[in-house]
Amino acid sequence: MPIALSLQPHEKDLGGGFIVRRLLPAAARQGIGPFLFFDHFGPETSHPEDNHDVRPHPHIGLATVTYLFEGAILHRDNLGSVQRIEPGAINWMTAGSGIVHSERTPPDLAQKTRVSHGLQLWTALPREFEETGAAFHHTPADALPVHQAPNFNVRVLIGSAFGLSSPVKTFAATLYLDFSAQAGASFDFLPEADECALYSVDYPLIVDGVPLPAHTLALLEAGRSTRIQAPEGARFIALGGAPLDGHRHIWWNFVSTSRERIEQAKADWAANRMGQVPGETEFIPLPK
Repeated sequence: MPIALSLQPHEKDLGGGFIVRRLLPAAARQGIGPFLFFDHFGPETSHPEDNHDVRPHPHIGLATVTYLFEGAILHRDNLGSVQRIEPGAINWMTAGSGIVHSERTPPDLAQKTRVSHGLQLWTALPREFEETGAAFHHTPADALPVHQAPNFNVRVLIGSAFGLSSPVKTFAATLYLDFSAQAGASFDFLPEADECALYSVDYPLIVDGVPLPAHTLALLEAGRSTRIQAPEGARFIALGGAPLDGHRHIWWNFVSTSRERIEQAKADWAANRMGQVPGETEFIPLPK
């Protein structure tokens, strides 16, 4: 079989009725490559009276990867970073030993009807980098290479593909690609990664003759070329990389190889020892 495993989403309310499709972690599979968290949100129409802002909250032991298809997010963190995130850009936030950030609607959009659509992923940091210093890096859309073919194109967000390499720096071998295929497109894809999965954000695909519905994460068999067809056209991603160097414990927004480290992070957040986002007074309390 060309598809080694298929994962279906479950819906999660992040607050205020903002629903996401969560694919990872899953009972059958903690992660794919370094990716161990996968949320697909939208397309979601928000109105001025809606409050879908994410108040300041902490992370350890991971890196967040934010990518938008539509809309805008204003990122702030306790390092002093302030970044408007817009479609096509890659925003990589290394939590490492600890970071606090918020994700809000930009002020110029707050009183408008707006659409949000994108992916929020986490990668686990390798053991040797779990306690590295926190950092935030923004790579604009026009800095990411694009491979153009007759019936599809692919943006190389992270890693390498089709002879192109992304400038985004990572701690482990990572692959993240954004494909746009025309109706009737058919092409071969050999991932430059030990592990790789496909996910369509809109229309179904056919993978080596096997139908792949939209919103399904499909882990491909390793080391082989895959024939991808998009009968209706599709926007889909490929993600993966080197396998995780061991199991990760995940509790709320904390990821670690050590349960004790997560307990320490819980105590630090409860005691307000992880820092504060400048200009922010709200925060998400530690879950019960």
